[in-house]
Amino acid sequence: MKSDFFKGIRDGIPICLGYLSVSFGFGILSVSLGLSILAAVGISLTNLTSAGQVAGVQIIAAGGSLIEMVLTQLVINIRYSLMGISLSQKLDGNFSTMHRMIASFGITDEIFAVAVSQNSVSPFYMYGLTVISALGWVFGTFLGAAAGNILPASLSGAMGIVLYGMFLAIIIPASKKKKGVLAAVLIAAALSIVFKYMLKTVSGGFAVIICSVAAAAICAVIFPVPDEEGAKE
Repeated sequence: MKSDFFKGIRDGIPICLGYLSVSFGFGILSVSLGLSILAAVGISLTNLTSAGQVAGVQIIAAGGSLIEMVLTQLVINIRYSLMGISLSQKLDGNFSTMHRMIASFGITDEIFAVAVSQNSVSPFYMYGLTVISALGWVFGTFLGAAAGNILPASLSGAMGIVLYGMFLAIIIPASKKKKGVLAAVLIAAALSIVFKYMLKTVSGGFAVIICSVAAAAICAVIFPVPDEEGAKE
């Protein structure tokens, strides 16, 4: 148990360092939208979802409804359910239902990628991987939120772009490899511009939901995934 836990920590150190820099941007964004340092840290402590948190704090700042928040998080984070199903094939016999429920909290894109590369995953390996990664995410949020209250607005705004740089780093490589991904990105971006400048009465949360679902639906029709490819994935 102890060896698995510390192996998870060792494997998670690169994730921790990456999260430290990215969550710094989230911390700055949070305080710029009127949240306190405590609120920003609390959000990162109870959530491990960069895109979900960014959308969430923007809905909070805009005074959005709970329904809007729930639907937005569902659309943005539903991929974690698919990752959980895939990862379940790697879990060893020590994973009870309780262990699965606890470990599911730590499934993120990066943690999933590291865990699924293992031959077998134990509960304590997942705990080590999650603890060190979450530590970087929460501490980075704290540093960013604290800096946001000290740094000049111009500098804070410039450093806040780090978070969006991470999103670009995720979509650009995938867009180069698959036309469907590129099309989905362009459609979602075009729809976002329409909502931003032409359909201003639609709240930001619902705009995210509509853009995401519409882009995914259109690309599912235009660029269907062959059964053979889906089976391999």
